[in-house]
Amino acid sequence: MGSASENQPQFRIFEDMSAIKTAHIVVENHLIFSTFLNREVKVDFYFPPKKANSANLSLLLINDGQDLVTMQFDNILEDLYETQAISDLFCVGLHCSADRKNEYGTAKYLDYKGRGARAALYNRFILEELMPYIRRTLFTCSFKEKCFAGFSLGGLCALDMVWNHPLEFSKVGVFSGSLWWRDKDQDDVDFDETVNRIMHNQVKQTPDIYPWLKFFFEVGTLDEVADRNNNGIIDAIDDTISFIDILVNKGYNRQTAIAYLELNEGRHDVPTWAIAFPDFLKWGWAVDQK
Repeated sequence: MGSASENQPQFRIFEDMSAIKTAHIVVENHLIFSTFLNREVKVDFYFPPKKANSANLSLLLINDGQDLVTMQFDNILEDLYETQAISDLFCVGLHCSADRKNEYGTAKYLDYKGRGARAALYNRFILEELMPYIRRTLFTCSFKEKCFAGFSLGGLCALDMVWNHPLEFSKVGVFSGSLWWRDKDQDDVDFDETVNRIMHNQVKQTPDIYPWLKFFFEVGTLDEVADRNNNGIIDAIDDTISFIDILVNKGYNRQTAIAYLELNEGRHDVPTWAIAFPDFLKWGWAVDQK
């Protein structure tokens, strides 16, 4: 004989229909053969939940697209669209290769170990192979704006790309960016961080300012423990803040052109970047900015 609980009528519990998401992100996986890189590049397309006119559609390229998969980026986008927090955005996640330290970096300058040797080729892949592929696939010739983002060395690569191609891009997101990237070993007796940090020096030496560019920086207080100049501030924060100061000295407005997010106990990892990414998206593509 069954127990009393087994004889009770069974009820199905339904969720409140108003809580069910209606915004759905379609993700497409593509393989693009690059002549410049001599390899296939795995690329993920994240479509907005509704069809958008290209005149109102922004494009965001993101290095280290494999990290987007780990952070379940489609869910992040769905939550933002569900609350109508961001406007139409077409995101492209670019998976890195095994030769990441050579394909990422600064295209015009190698670091002190010779890394970044294929960064210029990666830039050509973006501009001459990926962008035409995106336009053909979406049947569009233009976007409202084009932007770039990345994590760690991928963030440095995105920043370098945007800075050197200001007519192509308008915004950049740098998460735990490798702004320490330098052309001289810090242990050399003549190392000078005001001169030997490659991205800092590149911006200082650029004669022009591109007033339409906007910059978003994220760094965590536990990004690392190194303190190169023994000033009590970890290098990840120090390098980022000093880079922002250079931008301000160039003429960029600290309030309107630059965003800085410092996460308490944030680490150099995907979970931290997943926490920061919605802030970046709302900073760059809030609905009231349409």
